Amino acid sequence: MKMSYFVFGTNDMNAAMAFYDALFEPNGPKRFAQTERMAYYQGEDFTFALALPYDEHPACHGNGTMLGLDAGSIEEVRRLHAQAIALGGTDEGEPCQKGPFFSGYVRDLDRNKICFFVSKA
Repeated sequence: MKMSYFVFGTNDMNAAMAFYDALFEPNGPKRFAQTERMAYYQGEDFTFALALPYDEHPACHGNGTMLGLDAGSIEEVRRLHAQAIALGGTDEGEPCQKGPFFSGYVRDLDRNKICFFVSKA
């Protein structure tokens, strides 16, 4: 079994798309489809989506929920961490070696937690 997709809720689809379009440029998943309440990004072997909640209640971040993205290199972990903060995200842990991973943590505009990492640091 392997993970196929991951969805973050958002309260402002336009702001969330602008954040992820810029964050994923130039090497990340590309936005490939959009509906009235969802935007889809395709990676090499997974899909990431943003969604206005179906139940019409406000989106909120999950306590303990996190998206992990293998950045491929220490330099890319550092670049993505800095880029996310420059785009309005917040720092949740400066990039550094943590056990077998070199990782950095941020929260997006809706406070969803993202880990950028590389396992062969």
